[in-house]
Formats: sequence, C-alpha cells, structure tokens
Amino acid sequence: MTDPNPRLPMVEIFQTVEGEGTRAGFPTTFVRVFNCNLRCRWCDTPYSYAPARPEFYATVDEIVQEVRGYPAEHVCLTGGEPLMHGDKSQELIKSLARIEHARDIHIETGGAIHLAPFVALRNQPGPVADKVRFILDYKLPGSGENERMIEENLALIDERDELKFVIADEQDFLKAKEVLQQHRPRAQALFSPVWETMPPDKLVALMLDHQMTHVKLSLQLHKVIWDPDRRGV
Repeated sequence: MTDPNPRLPMVEIFQTVEGEGTRAGFPTTFVRVFNCNLRCRWCDTPYSYAPARPEFYATVDEIVQEVRGYPAEHVCLTGGEPLMHGDKSQELIKSLARIEHARDIHIETGGAIHLAPFVALRNQPGPVADKVRFILDYKLPGSGENERMIEENLALIDERDELKFVIADEQDFLKAKEVLQQHRPRAQALFSPVWETMPPDKLVALMLDHQMTHVKLSLQLHKVIWDPDRRGV
C-alpha cells in the first residue's frame, strides 16, 4: 500500500513571481524537489541534483503545511525532476491539489519521465483534475539530453498544458520546429532562449522568418529582475 505521507528530499520552498511560461508574472509558491535524471549542459539549477545534497527532507504533510502559509494561488512543482519519485510524487501532487486557495498547480517535468501514470491521476475526478497542469520541457540537442526524450509524452499533454523548448542555437530551433510539425501536440508551445548563447532578438527573428505564429516566446523574467545566479527568487 502506498504511504499517504511519504518523505521526500527537498531543495527549497519559497514565494516569488513566476518567471516564465503562460503564467509569467503571477505571484507563485515554488516547491523544488531534489534530484534529476538528466544533466542538461545549460542547467541553471545544478544545486538540485547530485553531487549536491538535499537541503532537507520533509513529509508531504510538512511540505503542504509550508505551502499553505503562502497566499499565492499559483504553485509550481519543480526540481530537478519532481516526477522521478514515482508514487511519492503522486502523493505530493494530490496533497498540493487539496490546498483550498491554490487554483493552479503547474508541474515542470523534463520529458524523460513517462507521464502516463500522472496523466491517469489527473483524469480522475477531483482537485487534481481541476488544478494540475504539466509543463513539459522537451530537451533539444543543445542540452545533450535529446536522446532521452519520451516521444509518447507529446500525445499525452493537452490544451491545459505547456510544451517548452529551451533553445541554445539555430540547430535547436530547427529541431523544435520539426518536433511540432511531426507530433502536432495540443499543448501551448513555448520557445525560451538559453540566456548565454541565444539572444532573444535572434530567436524572435527566427520565429518570424519561419512563420511560427502559434508559438509563444518565453523569457525568464527572474533573470531580468534579479542576478541570474541568485537562488530563492
């Protein structure tokens, strides 16, 4: 029987504004779970996986209690890879969805965890179905992890969800375009430039030149507002 109150390795829980995606700018409570099954070259949170260590361990009830203390209606479950803990991740999602004032719970996942069991959880009537969205971060060649992507996930996400492509160079852009043309995902597609290697104006020019009119540019607001290396914001 699944433990309804499992213990998870954690990095941080804090409130700030959402920095990217369709909810960018909204005050949001971030729940960052420790560990990741990928090692992207451009990762900006290397403190969220080994050889770094968890900042603390907390039960689902303890996590939820802290999140309840923040007034934000938006909650971002992130990592690392917040879905790699399997049944423990599912229990955390169910408990976060029961927080009364939380109306949007978006889960950032890296594309190398199969979404089927989590989509099945969302398909059950209740607060998870009402509140949970997936933000699938599809890894492109510039990440070094493109071969790890589970293509079946692209058919599992729907209009509630977001499909993010972090673009390091023109090769990444063309690969993202190919993925969208081949799979026709229902989720809103987002193109986000790698801060150090893809100037936003160049990415905009590529989007316009290729007539990517259904794609939304997504900039990381937190790196504009604060120092790009600052944590907890």
